[in-house]
Amino acid sequence: MDDVVWIYVALVAGLAALVLAYFYANQVMAAPQGSDRMKQISASIADGANAFIRREYTWVAVFVAVLAVLISVLLDWGWPWGALAYVFGAALSALAGFIGMRVATAANARTTEAARLGGVELALPLAFRGGAVMGFTVAGLGLAGFALAYLLFVEWLEVDDAFQVIAAVGLGASSIALFARVGGGIYTKAADIGADLVGKVEAGIPEDDPRNPATIADNVGDNVGDVAGMGADLFESYIGSLVAPIIFAATVFGGTEFLSGGEPEQGFTAEAIFYPLAIAAIGMLASIIGSFLVRPTGGKLAAALHRGTNSAAVIAAIGTLLITFVLFDGEDGVDNWFGLFLSVMIGLAVGYLIGKLSEFFTSDQYRIVKEVARQSETGPATVALAGIAEGKRSAAFSVVVTAVGIYGAHQAAEWAFADSVPFAGIYGVAIAAIGVLATLGITVSVDAYGPIADNAGGIAEMAHLDPEVREATDALDSLGNTTAAVAKGFAIASAAVTALALFFSFTQSVGISELNLLDVEVTVGLFLGAAFPYLFAALTIKAVGRAAFQMIEEVRRQFREIPGLREGKEGVEADYARCVDISTTAALHEMVIPGGLAVGLPIIIGYISVETLGGFLAGALVSGFLLAIYMANAGGAWDNAKKFIEAGAFGGKGSDAHKAAVVGDTIGDPFKDTSGPAMNIVIKVMTIVSVIFASAFV
Repeated sequence: MDDVVWIYVALVAGLAALVLAYFYANQVMAAPQGSDRMKQISASIADGANAFIRREYTWVAVFVAVLAVLISVLLDWGWPWGALAYVFGAALSALAGFIGMRVATAANARTTEAARLGGVELALPLAFRGGAVMGFTVAGLGLAGFALAYLLFVEWLEVDDAFQVIAAVGLGASSIALFARVGGGIYTKAADIGADLVGKVEAGIPEDDPRNPATIADNVGDNVGDVAGMGADLFESYIGSLVAPIIFAATVFGGTEFLSGGEPEQGFTAEAIFYPLAIAAIGMLASIIGSFLVRPTGGKLAAALHRGTNSAAVIAAIGTLLITFVLFDGEDGVDNWFGLFLSVMIGLAVGYLIGKLSEFFTSDQYRIVKEVARQSETGPATVALAGIAEGKRSAAFSVVVTAVGIYGAHQAAEWAFADSVPFAGIYGVAIAAIGVLATLGITVSVDAYGPIADNAGGIAEMAHLDPEVREATDALDSLGNTTAAVAKGFAIASAAVTALALFFSFTQSVGISELNLLDVEVTVGLFLGAAFPYLFAALTIKAVGRAAFQMIEEVRRQFREIPGLREGKEGVEADYARCVDISTTAALHEMVIPGGLAVGLPIIIGYISVETLGGFLAGALVSGFLLAIYMANAGGAWDNAKKFIEAGAFGGKGSDAHKAAVVGDTIGDPFKDTSGPAMNIVIKVMTIVSVIFASAFV
């Protein structure tokens, strides 16, 4: 069988995912939306989200245009194909986030109505389908888009430097993801903090109470940060996991010209390039099957979601075993094809274990979150200390899992290939990233349902529905916090192994055979790289703080100046639009510097010294990975500790323990939804920028 057929298989699998997303979108839109009040609230949230996305994409388009010009001018292959590929990747990433957000804002009131009519048994499948639109749009556009770019640049046009050109697709995806995560994260957390600190702590009113002027902005933030931003983030992760092994195999194993008439140096080179796309196609089909298995029985919400994700993982594993045998059995240069299958499975295991670690540290089903909640009885300081400690402990465990996984994937690939094959182990690490994200379609679906459930709870509160409805949506929302932490674990795990493979491709491109720590240029780069994630985290956390300050002052002003608002006098309404505008303006202004530094610093350092840049990337990879895990899990633990108390533990809502837990959750907001999720994009975007501009540096 002609190996190129796998490109078409990947294209068809991606298109099948898009068809499924369309099917689920129609199911969501057909569901009843509830009362006029619920429709009005949902429309306000959608209007605010759409307004922010339009303004954000307008700003980001300027950055994309500037970088496209730099690619055209500085790189021999940049015009026209490099610039075109870059813009294509950016457009797909933006489209994935936009489609997912549009359906999520339509699903929120419908999920509330489902909870009113049938409780969690009816609400979970609807919320999941809303999230599945995002999941399969992200995965479908990623796989189909990348396959199409491969066919266009490598197979049909046979352009010069074809593999560097398709790497630019990954840079386009990373550019949108970085700004979408940072901008959306600043927006959502500014609104969330303002709503919580003034509403819950100062005014003593429930979360999402319509009297709170920040409540609409808070619900808008769930969509622009946790849906559109997360979608762009995982789209970028998926594209990166495809780019890394393909670029590595093309540049290291066989050279970049072998599909344009040259002969590969090793007989397996073509298979090594098509293998990641074949795995992604099988993973996509497994995700599609798994999505139909998410049905709650007996109110067991977590079991329903786990059934879908675990089934998809098992199907993907079986399919990968068969594909590996078909592609590599008896191939020249391959001694043990099973070793490549092991590399992929090790990646899948690493993603699963880091996800389970995240669940263990962030779910109120386990003792850690309960212990963090118990610390609230002695005040906010002990809550903060407990969350910080548990977040850092989770990072240590996650690093051990990742390090063992990297070593295992490396050794398995070394065993698979003949001794004469150079750097075979690095290829094993690269395809391990595919294992982590093979079932991305259902992974994102499970994650994206969380913000829909959160919005559904807000609509239930603002529409004054029966308490039983809010209890059902809160159950969905609490599980959503855990599934979000698990999905972030997958994204961070893939970032580490993807960035490592891209880093090695960079060293090969610039002719670095080793990084000598006794070389002062490397040492300087190492320290600067290790410091940058801390600087990035500081900039984004301070940005949230400044935006939240404006929000808090505005909420206080409205309570002070609008008679009867705080008391809930009939006919008195808050100025929601003003709070939405504050979050929007602050987020757009504050995202520019952190995002610009992440893209610009590698280019500047690369022109000064490629050795320094090598050290810089290595330092950023290690410290960024640790910070990402620490902040995501600490924030998740604080959030669910607060929800555990709100469910009735340690005095319940309104108690001193609850107020202390709200402070802890406020600290965790930028940790888990702004700085932490953006960190995995940062370490990849800096590496892929370095790979793409490598020819200019030398």
